[in-house]
Amino acid sequence: MQRKLNYFLIPLLLVIGYLILSFKLPKYSGQYIFMVLLFFADLYLWTSVSKQIFSYRKWLKSIFVLIYWLPLLMVVGLMTSSVFVPITEWNDQFRTLLFGFILVFYVAKLLPVIFLILADIVRVIDKIFSLFNKAEREKIEEEGISRSKFLQYLGYISGGLVLGTMFTGMFKWVYDFKVFEHKIKLPNLPADFEGIKIVQISDIHLGSWNLVKPLEQAVEKINNLEADLILFTGDLVNFSTKEAYRFEETLAKLKAKRGIYATLGNHDYGDYINWSSEAEKEKNLLDLYDFFDRIGWKLLKNENEIFESESGNLALIGVENWGANPRFPKHGDIDLALKGTEDAAVRLLMTHDPSHWDEIIVPKNYPIDLSMSGHTHGFQFGIETPGFKWSPVKWLYKHWAGLYQDEQSGRYLYVNRGLGVIGYPGRIGILPEITKFELVS
Repeated sequence: MQRKLNYFLIPLLLVIGYLILSFKLPKYSGQYIFMVLLFFADLYLWTSVSKQIFSYRKWLKSIFVLIYWLPLLMVVGLMTSSVFVPITEWNDQFRTLLFGFILVFYVAKLLPVIFLILADIVRVIDKIFSLFNKAEREKIEEEGISRSKFLQYLGYISGGLVLGTMFTGMFKWVYDFKVFEHKIKLPNLPADFEGIKIVQISDIHLGSWNLVKPLEQAVEKINNLEADLILFTGDLVNFSTKEAYRFEETLAKLKAKRGIYATLGNHDYGDYINWSSEAEKEKNLLDLYDFFDRIGWKLLKNENEIFESESGNLALIGVENWGANPRFPKHGDIDLALKGTEDAAVRLLMTHDPSHWDEIIVPKNYPIDLSMSGHTHGFQFGIETPGFKWSPVKWLYKHWAGLYQDEQSGRYLYVNRGLGVIGYPGRIGILPEITKFELVS
């Protein structure tokens, strides 16, 4: 009877969980299947570790059981609490750390699960061979440690290493800001703009910052570059504008000789939570516009700014978010943004999502000399060494970090790795980026 009840209860809980997620965090409901798979992987791993745990003393056993199931308890607590208190009302630091701990613990369990699957496969193969081969059966019985047991231990060790690495990424590498410097050659660059210094920052995601001090350090590092222009290419916040308020004084300290300009990213529109009304969502966006005004950043919403000189004009263009993936909004209007730039010698474009360059700018031959994007974060995980660059995000985006050039038109695209984080509140291998460009003819 109890087993039949469990068979009914588990699917019911999964359905309830999906409904809660769809209502409170609609943009993340598509990831629910992945969460369910993680849950069953968790159960699978438990069948292995529980045999060892239940041989411990009662108090030690209780501690291990609590630690093992703590991530699941966190998920249940998160989803249940969001029913009563909207996630936008939570303390930003607490929410970030909660999401981070859940992610870290589950990712750390994945490698042991993979090794456990391999161990079970090896065990089955060994048993099959031993049925038909007496010598093989005796050999297995005499082994001090079987191949399957070795794989299990290897899984546990690798899981521990992943856990340690991800926590290091959360509390150390996440604030290890790196300056990338590039000299961009633009043949049509007017003489008066020769050597102009442009600093690009992107994807600050203020809702993920636990402390103000690291952002102050980043601002100081940016100001030391003495930029002529500072360009921000979107995703100031995670969920709502109020995440930005405690950083207002810090961001207002950024200085550039010719000004600071910004455009919007997919997270800035407030699409990732369920608002009580459209009016509330619209007010959130208007509050963001006001915030940019207060800190002195000029927001370009399908608009441009012309920098004039006797030797020719330079146009800075900013489009709203345009993403090829259906999950992301398509508010960007490059035709509208280009109006009035016809006489410019050089055109620079701020566009949050690099797929805009791939799908629109290059194929339709728009007269853009350099496009600057962000969005990918370089997946916040990967390997970057001189001459080698890899991250899983390359399977999602053709251009995901660094400088690219279209062979036919010669147009450039730069994809910034982001200054902040989202989801996993850390970085491994792909460090937070501040980009400095020097334009030359």
